[in-house]
Amino acid sequence: MKKIVVVFSGQGTQAVGMGKSFVEGYDYARELLAEASDALGYDLGEILFEENDRIGLTQYAQPAILFVSLTAYKLFESELPIKPLYALGHSLGELSAVCAVGGLSFADALRVASERGKLMQKACEGARAGMMVTLGLSDEAAETLCAAARDEGKKVWAANYNCEGQIVLAGLKADLESLIEPAKTAGAKRAMLLDMSAASHCPLLASAQAPLKEILSQKLSADRFLSPVISNATAKPYQTKSKAIAALSDQLVKPVLYKQSVAAIENEADLFIEFGRGGVLKGLNKKITAKETISVADADDLESAIETLSKGE
Repeated sequence: MKKIVVVFSGQGTQAVGMGKSFVEGYDYARELLAEASDALGYDLGEILFEENDRIGLTQYAQPAILFVSLTAYKLFESELPIKPLYALGHSLGELSAVCAVGGLSFADALRVASERGKLMQKACEGARAGMMVTLGLSDEAAETLCAAARDEGKKVWAANYNCEGQIVLAGLKADLESLIEPAKTAGAKRAMLLDMSAASHCPLLASAQAPLKEILSQKLSADRFLSPVISNATAKPYQTKSKAIAALSDQLVKPVLYKQSVAAIENEADLFIEFGRGGVLKGLNKKITAKETISVADADDLESAIETLSKGE
């Protein structure tokens, strides 16, 4: 059997209609949707499948994304059971990863995602916070740019190390906007504010850490997980409840070391499988590693992945 790393999408991949082919095609997916709606206290199907403005709001987007990612994974696993070599997620996706390897129940993972979204939004209320993607900057250039801005009293930090030359900054929107031209001068091919109302993975979320840690302490169920999870904050594996609580709460204020995480485990892996809409991580992985990544975003992808792996290809 191939040594498989399972990876899970983060916020920004949400869109109306995601997960619909799973729910239309599989009784199990419909059961999971009913369970998710019960856990969240509202009809998640309305958020996922009907035109609405809520899907863009952090508190709704996070459980919606987690539902689609974990439904894809659970459907895959029901047809082709695997023990992943590692589980890895991007930001919110790390919560999906912990659930996938038995650290959280499906219902509790959804509840945590919902509360995580609310806490993140609350931490940034009134701050006009946001995030900005930069393309073409080296890690050192981005970090130097942010450090110089903080020396001037601005609130900006490197937040996501996605792949070589793609770094997302977080902070106050006005401070981020002031860095657009300096970033280009420093070598960025592009610097653009993202459509987000929270600043993830930076000190602006410090007030959310303690309450999230308390929620995780109550909801995490297993003392030891089926497989190790790679921490976004350290790019190192963990496999226990206590370390998961620390990793998932630290992740709020520390940058996502995604490219470092993939690089740290690529030599051990034969294949990466991304679960969730968009194929974003598949795209990043192509720029990080020569190892193949399969994306499972809908029912067709699911059937193709199962067929391919069943044949041992």
